[in-house]
Amino acid sequence: MNPTALIAEDEPLLAQALQAELALAWPTLRISAVVGDGESAVALALAQAPDVLFLDIRMPGLSGLEAAAELADEWPEGSPFPAIVFVTAYDAYAVQAFEAQAVDYLLKPVQPERLARAVQRVQAQLAARRTAPAGLDESMAQLRALLAGGAQPPAPRLQVIPASVGQGIRMVPIREVLVFEAADKYVRVLTRDSEVLIRTPLKELLPQLDPAVFWQIHRGTVVRADAIDSVTRNEAGRMSLRLRGRPEPLAVSRLYADRFKAM
Repeated sequence: MNPTALIAEDEPLLAQALQAELALAWPTLRISAVVGDGESAVALALAQAPDVLFLDIRMPGLSGLEAAAELADEWPEGSPFPAIVFVTAYDAYAVQAFEAQAVDYLLKPVQPERLARAVQRVQAQLAARRTAPAGLDESMAQLRALLAGGAQPPAPRLQVIPASVGQGIRMVPIREVLVFEAADKYVRVLTRDSEVLIRTPLKELLPQLDPAVFWQIHRGTVVRADAIDSVTRNEAGRMSLRLRGRPEPLAVSRLYADRFKAM
């Protein structure tokens, strides 16, 4: 059976160009779908289970990295995870991060020679899986590293969070924050006894947080590590945790479950 691929690219002309170049570089590859946003990429990939994903880094809604992370969390156990090729406009930090994690990438506009090398690598990866099926562990480790800010330039560490409260600004010391949680167009900032909303997206906050102090446990949730009290797993295998000083349980996605393996 011929391999299948899904292309997620929000610029139609670039999507068409990539499809045309793939037809030349990999004639037996069947493009099962072309979508223009991250949410559609996740939904169709889960429905179609393609062998390869070509994901644009910058798309409306979910970015390519965020879409890959959501797929890793929702992918059926025991099914081979797709090979992923990220497509990006030139960004030195992103390229360095992809190379460090051995993640394949293509720079826009896609060059035939570079695409040919990417195709060879993906074909070798798919051939290796036929003899020794790979789990999600390696893909998850790569995605965790990229989502932790490796594909972004370094940013200064936050010391205080300015948040609008009524007609004024409340300054929340970072040492008091227990949870950052994405909520629609805002991020909830939770302390032991208060909550404020800020407009800075979580993905922009992450590079400014010390990863030794704040752990990402879900695509939309970051917690203070030393406030974690307990972690439990339900009958379906899903993890959740509780923090000292907060009453609500917080879901832990499969992507970050490795943090809580017993030592």
